[in-house]
Amino acid sequence: MIKKIILAAIICYTSLTVFGQSFSTAVEKNGALHVEKGRVVNQNGIPPQLRGISFSWSIWQGQKYYNPAVVDWLSADFKVSIIRAAMAVQPENGYLQQPLMQQKLITTVIDRAIKNGIYVLIDWHDHNSNLHIAQSKQFFTAMAQKYNGVPNVIYEIWNEPERVTWDTVKNYSVQVITAIRKYDANNLIIVGSPHWDQDVDIVAGDPITGFNNIAYSFHFYASDPSHQAALRAKADKAIKSGLPLFITEWGVGEANGNGVFNMEENKTWLNWMEDNKLSWTNWNITDKEETTAILQPNAPQNGGWTDGQLTSAGKYIREKLRRLNK
Repeated sequence: MIKKIILAAIICYTSLTVFGQSFSTAVEKNGALHVEKGRVVNQNGIPPQLRGISFSWSIWQGQKYYNPAVVDWLSADFKVSIIRAAMAVQPENGYLQQPLMQQKLITTVIDRAIKNGIYVLIDWHDHNSNLHIAQSKQFFTAMAQKYNGVPNVIYEIWNEPERVTWDTVKNYSVQVITAIRKYDANNLIIVGSPHWDQDVDIVAGDPITGFNNIAYSFHFYASDPSHQAALRAKADKAIKSGLPLFITEWGVGEANGNGVFNMEENKTWLNWMEDNKLSWTNWNITDKEETTAILQPNAPQNGGWTDGQLTSAGKYIREKLRRLNK
C-alpha cells in the first residue's frame, strides 16, 4: 500500500518547466504531434524528441507485462515520455487468431498511457502486413474510431517489412492510412520501410503523398556490425531529403535481440539521435534471457523493479531516460 501511495505521488507531482510554464506531462508540454518541413514537431513547431521503451511482442514472455501497473512504473520511475505497444499479429495467439483478446490487451496499455499523459505507439507488429491488409484495416479503423483526436496516440501501421519492395509497402500503407483518415484526420501515422525499416533512403525518393502527418520508421541495433556508419548514412540521406523519421525501435545489442552490448557503439547511436532530435523507443520489456531484454528472468509483472531485477540493458536505458527526459 505504501509503495502504491508513493508511486501515485510521483506521478502527480513530477513536472516540467518550459518558458516559465509548468507542465505535468509530456503530452501537456508537446500537444498533438504533426509533420512540418520534413520533421515531426510538437504544438510549438519544435521536435519533441520523445524517448521511451517498447513493450515486447504481446505474446510469449512479454505478454504478462501488458498491464496498467507497468505503464505507471515506466512513467514514474523510468521517466518515459512514450511507450510502444507491440501487438503480435501473425504468430500463434496473435491478432490473426485472437483479435478480440489482443485488442483488449493493447487498449489496456494505450488507455493507461493516456491517463499518465505520455505518448503511445499503436504498433501492428507484423513482418508480413501486405498479406493481412483486411485485418490491419479492420484493426486500425477500430483504433481510429476509439482514439481520434487524442493527442497521445500515434499509429505505427507496419513493423519492419522484410524482403519486399517499397512499392509493396507503399500500396499497403496507402490503404491503411485511408482507413485511419476516415475517422482520425490528423493524428501522426508512422509508415514502415523495406529491409526491417532500414531503407529509408529509398523511401525518401518516392514518399507517400496526399495525406497529412505521415512519418517513417527507422530501426537499428546499436552493437550489430552491419548497423553502423553505412546505416546511419542511409538515415542521414533521408533526413537531408526531408523525410520525417521516427525511431520506433532500437536495441542495445544485435539485430537478433542477442549478441554483444557494445557501449561505444551505443554512445555513437545515442549521440546521433540527440543531434538529429529524433524520438525513439528502445526494445524491449521482457524477462527473456536476451541482450536487449530490460528485465531479469522472473522480474515482477507489475513494475516496481529493483536495480537487481534489471539487466545491463535495463540499467543502461533507465539511466539514459531519467537523465535525458528530466
